[in-house]
Amino acid sequence: MLEAAAAAAASAAAVELYKDGRELVNCISSQINYANNLESNYNRLMKETDMLCARRDDILAEANKHKTKEVTKKCEYWISRVIKIKEEVRELESKYKKEIRKGNKILGRRSCSKLSKSMAKKCEELHNLWLEGNFETGVLVEKLPEPVRTMHAPKTEGKSSLHWAIKEILDLLRDRNIRRIGLWGMPGIGKTNIMKSLNDNKDIAKMFDIVICVKVSKNWSIKMLQDAITQRLKLNVEGITSPDEIAWRISKELECKRYLLLLDEVWDILDLHVIGIPDNEKDSKVVLATRYRDICFDMETDEQIKLKCLSEDEAYKMFKEKVGRNMNLPGIEPIAKLVASECAGLPLLIDRVARAFRKKDNFELWSDGLRSLRRWPSIEVQGMDESIEFLKFCYEDLNCDDRKFCFLYSALYPEDFEIYIDYLLECWRAEGFIHDANKFRVAREKGHTILHDLINVSLLERSDRMNYVRMNKVLRNMALQISSGSNNFKVLVRTPQEQQQPPNEVEWQHANRISLMDNELCLLPEMPNCKNLSTLLLQRNRDLTLIPESFFGLMQNLRVLDLQGTGIASLPSSISCFMCLRALYLNACVNLMKLPFNIKELMHLEVLDIRNTGINSLPIQIGCLTQLKCLRMSLSNFGMGQSRGVELRRNVLSKLSLLEELRIDVDPNNQRWEEVVKAIIEEVATLTHLTSLSICFPSMDCLEFFISTSPSWKDLYFTFQFSVGHHDSTKYQILDYFEYQIRRCLKFVNGEGVHPASSEVLAETDAFELIGHKGASKLSDFDIKSINRMRGCLIEGCNEIETIVDGDSLQESALEGLEVMCIYNVPKLASIWEGPVHAGSLARLKTLILRKCWSLKTIFSNGMIAQLSELQNLKVEECLEIEEIIMESENMGLEPVVLPSLKTLELLNLPKVRSIWINDSITWSLKIIVISMCPLLTKLPLSNENTINLERIEVQQSWWNALGWQQEAIKEKLQSICRFN
Repeated sequence: MLEAAAAAAASAAAVELYKDGRELVNCISSQINYANNLESNYNRLMKETDMLCARRDDILAEANKHKTKEVTKKCEYWISRVIKIKEEVRELESKYKKEIRKGNKILGRRSCSKLSKSMAKKCEELHNLWLEGNFETGVLVEKLPEPVRTMHAPKTEGKSSLHWAIKEILDLLRDRNIRRIGLWGMPGIGKTNIMKSLNDNKDIAKMFDIVICVKVSKNWSIKMLQDAITQRLKLNVEGITSPDEIAWRISKELECKRYLLLLDEVWDILDLHVIGIPDNEKDSKVVLATRYRDICFDMETDEQIKLKCLSEDEAYKMFKEKVGRNMNLPGIEPIAKLVASECAGLPLLIDRVARAFRKKDNFELWSDGLRSLRRWPSIEVQGMDESIEFLKFCYEDLNCDDRKFCFLYSALYPEDFEIYIDYLLECWRAEGFIHDANKFRVAREKGHTILHDLINVSLLERSDRMNYVRMNKVLRNMALQISSGSNNFKVLVRTPQEQQQPPNEVEWQHANRISLMDNELCLLPEMPNCKNLSTLLLQRNRDLTLIPESFFGLMQNLRVLDLQGTGIASLPSSISCFMCLRALYLNACVNLMKLPFNIKELMHLEVLDIRNTGINSLPIQIGCLTQLKCLRMSLSNFGMGQSRGVELRRNVLSKLSLLEELRIDVDPNNQRWEEVVKAIIEEVATLTHLTSLSICFPSMDCLEFFISTSPSWKDLYFTFQFSVGHHDSTKYQILDYFEYQIRRCLKFVNGEGVHPASSEVLAETDAFELIGHKGASKLSDFDIKSINRMRGCLIEGCNEIETIVDGDSLQESALEGLEVMCIYNVPKLASIWEGPVHAGSLARLKTLILRKCWSLKTIFSNGMIAQLSELQNLKVEECLEIEEIIMESENMGLEPVVLPSLKTLELLNLPKVRSIWINDSITWSLKIIVISMCPLLTKLPLSNENTINLERIEVQQSWWNALGWQQEAIKEKLQSICRFN
């Protein structure tokens, strides 16, 4: 048994030994084989690598052929693995080359075998990866839309009007409360350039996930817009015909993105929800550009930006850039400036005209080109005609002839002339352009609607002066061109440079409307044949002292005659031929001492202006003008040259039963008007159709008489400018601070106490001036409920006023509608608001100006500053006791978001002021800072965060250099916008 067991064990051991031997032999054999196959494995490795790289290169080449496509994520991962394995192959290749250099030594065969084995294994990996590279579903997909698709916008540097608009829009895009912005202006003014600049703007690229710019065009449709947007978003909507389904897909794509949608050339109202543009919670925005202001309102834009023409310098700079090297020709620069000025600041026109002048290579051609421009539209001019056709669309798009006539009529005034709106509307009515308006007030309202429409399509533009409009030079030329081809609107317009002699006989005969204003005209023909003439404008011909007696004899159809500011001393008897005259302007004819007796024959006259003439008594003939609806006169000369005092002809004004508008001016230096004004007021109080009255009352009793007896006073539409007391100026200073017209104004001058009638008038007043008043220590003495509707308030020279509002006497908010407050020379004023400030008080205040308030220490009392969320302009001047603009003791725990709307801060001659606020924590949005003569103010509460919108700092350089800064980098950043005085 033992022997058998031993034999079995020995046998088993022998078997194991044999196996181990075989394994060892096999291992050695395998290593020998790997070592022997080193070269073949290397060659196979290189072949597999080349095949794999070739497949990768084929895929990349296919991807590069399709610029709108990219490789799939799966393929991208595969390519990354190819790159990685190629690095591994390089390592093996390097090792192989080292082994080859060693030679075929016995000791090196083991390492060769190991290397060969690794190569063989890597070959399998390469082959498998090569097989994976055969993507059955394809390797390319459409690229995701890029955040910004660059449009290579023209540069706006050097064009401040365009640069300003871009800056304004950028500021609004940063405001989380603004969702939609409207940019509007006349054709060719640069709206498209601005939209392209916004698209390419680097700051905007950081603000939004994607910028979508779409040109809408006149022939737009929902499908066209959806196609443009889906292409930009790279949405696959192939086979989908339902606009609702496409809108849903667009909406789903955008709902999680912060997008900016730029809509250029918007011609009509777009319902963005129908197109698929959602109002998401990602602070997405829409900016639209249009010719029409109303489109901005109809599309519910939060802010509207009117794009202005280029300045003269900007226009010339652009013109030079477009013309190029021909600008270097000798003697060209003066002509080039004149050529550029003919383009009226319109980028489109500058571009077209510059193209034409690029081809002119000598002085003579340039000079002839300028002459042609100035003679246009009588001759064709390359560039000008093309641009005018582009602009003319706005005119053709007007929906009725009357609006077209109103536009053409505005061309009667000189280039860049500021036209007073009320006067223009009167002329339109007199000409018959305003229909279905028997009442003058209704006609004015309809006229404002027409004016709004013309401004809306940029055919007219509002002037910087309140209540004035102007017409662009190029549009005026277009209007004159259109009129020249009309049968019933032929105009004759002569500029001061062209006119010193009157038109010839043929010109008088064919014209429907003639404008010879602002010339040096001194002679008129005896009796021109003007049966077709309806408007004759001769104003401000100072040298015209005599009108021939029969001059008006053949002007039976004349409707508007303006002789304002001429040197005439009398009117000829032929005015009785005016069978249709509706408006007669004689104001500022200082030599005109009386009206002719036969003026009473102007039975259709509706407007008569005889202010500032030499007339020194009320002409009795006026009482015969029973159709008169608007009368403007002055009492400046009443009683002058009369030894017995002022004579008033009674029952003249009371006969004007249809009179709606009456303005009576006085001369503050001639107080003899008081002798007649009481009697005039008695007559005026009897007029039942009166809707507008501008007059000076000598006393509060006189005002009380009018409001208690006049039936017009209670009329809903009644507007007024009332002055009470003796004053140095009839001008209302407060009106200069408004961007819209205020029609109910009241001025108390050198009065005393609080008259019972004041509350009733103040309750209807929008703008109030209190000057030199006594017997009141605060504005709220005038019954706070009565002054609550005020929009503007000016207090000046009131020596007894100590505060504006006493909050302790109030149970509710006060001055809720006040937008402008000016306080000048009030020496005892200690505060603006005393006591508690109820919510809603001063909530609309936009402008606060304090000047020469020598006792004032506190501007913003406790609780007041929190109500001033709308304050935009703060000016403090010569208030000698103020030490802090925002007092720490009155404003403990002040929130950082304080005065969030403040744009302009002016601090002038404040010798004691030490700080604006204790630190730079305020997050305001200031644009302009003006500081002068504030020697103790050594720090400004400015930081990187609250100076983002700052555009200009006006200071004294020595003061600026001495300022202390927590961060010197802020000073360096602001240095570029400083203007030193």
